[in-house]
Amino acid sequence: MELIFTVVTILFFAMLVVVRMTFIVVPMRETVIKERLGKFAGVLEPGFHFLTPIIERVAYRHEMREQVIDIPSQSCITRDNIQVDVDGIVYMRVMDGSKASYGIEDYRRATINLAQTTMRAEIGKLALDQTFVEREAINEKIVQEIDKASSPWGIKMIRYEIMNITPSRRVIETMEKQMEAERHKRADITLSTGHKEAKINMSEGERQEAVNLSEGQKQRRINEAHGRAEEIRILAEASAEGIRGVAAAIRRPAGNVAVRMQLVEQFIEEFGRIVGNSNVTVVPEDLANLRGFFQGLSQIPAGVPSRD
Repeated sequence: MELIFTVVTILFFAMLVVVRMTFIVVPMRETVIKERLGKFAGVLEPGFHFLTPIIERVAYRHEMREQVIDIPSQSCITRDNIQVDVDGIVYMRVMDGSKASYGIEDYRRATINLAQTTMRAEIGKLALDQTFVEREAINEKIVQEIDKASSPWGIKMIRYEIMNITPSRRVIETMEKQMEAERHKRADITLSTGHKEAKINMSEGERQEAVNLSEGQKQRRINEAHGRAEEIRILAEASAEGIRGVAAAIRRPAGNVAVRMQLVEQFIEEFGRIVGNSNVTVVPEDLANLRGFFQGLSQIPAGVPSRD
């Protein structure tokens, strides 16, 4: 009885093995490589497939979805001889299952090694400061180089991303000091620029003030000149009006007598003022001339023509 149970059990497991080797279901995310007597017999697409036991077998399975491969950190030397540790991530995808199976032994390990060597070569072309600002260019160059080399492997490099670029501790301290000095420099430049602009603004204000004062003084002098000219004009008009009034008065009856009497009074008044203010006695040298003067006044014609 025990022998029969053992035989049945062996036959059952043998049947399971045969079924597993004969019937296969390929999921959507995979591609399966089939071999017949050790030779490539085709690629099994997603779905249900039947294999001939012992003669055919599944040789390789590949993930068809996009894969993410972590590139370990490695030491690189920049163009200015500074050591940095760089790591990254590669995004790739299997495009041809047969090439990925027979074109290379392990495409994942080959991708990692190729990414590291390419990254060392690209970092060596740049100075330390450039490695921080040209990451995109480095990523594109690494993708191009890996994609060119991996074409026979049946895989496609989608993109590469540098994760970290870490200089040594001594270099980091030096960079921090440099950045601090740069910040102080920018602060000094900003302060000096502010002082310069303040002085320029003050000088512009003083210049404008001087211009305004000079314009005010110029306008004041112009106004004074206009005032004096107006004053002279008014006085001249008043004098002319006075003369016309005198001429009109002379033309009237007995006007010439009144004028002569007015001239005599003014002469006597002026003569008395001169004598009063003088320290010597002033006597006319020729009294006859004085008499002639008064006689001349008495002979002024009665009618003097008007200037009008």
